[in-house]
Amino acid sequence: MRRVGVIGSLVWDEIHGRDPRAAPVEEWGGIAYALAGMDAALPGGWEIVPLVKVGRDLSAESQGFLRTLSRLSPGARCVEVPTPNNRVVLYYQNAERRCERMSGGVPAWTWPELGPLVTDLDALYINFISGFELGLGTAQALRQAFRGSIYADLHSLFLGMRQDGIRMLQPLADAPSWFGCFDVIQMNEDEMRQLSDEPLAVSAHVLGAGATALLVTLGPRGAVYVSDRLTVGPTTERSDGQAVRRSDRQTVRSELVGAPAVDATDPTGCGDVFGATCCARLLGGDALPEAVAAANRAAARAATFRGAGGLAAHLRGELLGV
Repeated sequence: MRRVGVIGSLVWDEIHGRDPRAAPVEEWGGIAYALAGMDAALPGGWEIVPLVKVGRDLSAESQGFLRTLSRLSPGARCVEVPTPNNRVVLYYQNAERRCERMSGGVPAWTWPELGPLVTDLDALYINFISGFELGLGTAQALRQAFRGSIYADLHSLFLGMRQDGIRMLQPLADAPSWFGCFDVIQMNEDEMRQLSDEPLAVSAHVLGAGATALLVTLGPRGAVYVSDRLTVGPTTERSDGQAVRRSDRQTVRSELVGAPAVDATDPTGCGDVFGATCCARLLGGDALPEAVAAANRAAARAATFRGAGGLAAHLRGELLGV
């Protein structure tokens, strides 16, 4: 079995205004959505290794969530830390925009902690759910040491935090250095604008730093990719043991890939499902346009389901016989 590590934060969400007629709900969020998406989309021959720290107060509950997934590596579990788990209060302003307030104290991975855990992995999916999963120095050490492909959703790297826990968009400091740490980089439209009002300039900076592809999610409109190669999956090994990419660089190509129209009931986590699905399909050998199209379909399907519990089965079409 080949193994993909998933780095992110399990968050306990309290959600207000998702349905104006309903009371607030509490449920697992954060990397739970990506784990469900990966569980549903991962090709045969691959299994998931969660590299997720969880606070002691919700450690037992986190293991219960992991048991709902079918593609986990045997014995996989979250790493318990002696701090309160991250919790987020979400206030939806409309179907696509929300205000977040975060609390908790789950610490970042250091390289001495993370390094030994990735030595036997074949690929990595990183989702910056809190923005504090790992610092730039750890990301750079990971890039230098890890030979497999790294897919990263930069998400909350673009979110600052006030003293009261309210998150707000802000530019990404030292962005080119971050771009150089990953093969495929995902962000949404608002996050991209924190870098520049010129999408072509952002694309040039991402590819110029060494990444192979930039994906920008556009909500119900789908996603745009920019890449100088169509195959951006796992690395291969040369006889001298050095990692090489599976395709040589080509002319830069960009395309808007539309998403199917759905009657959305819950936008929470759709970007996480998109990223995990796209990563999984790339690991399975899909070309980038096909992987993005599959990710759009999964995100649209996720929008018709509430919460992360049972989401993997829903994405596989196992619920209600669909």
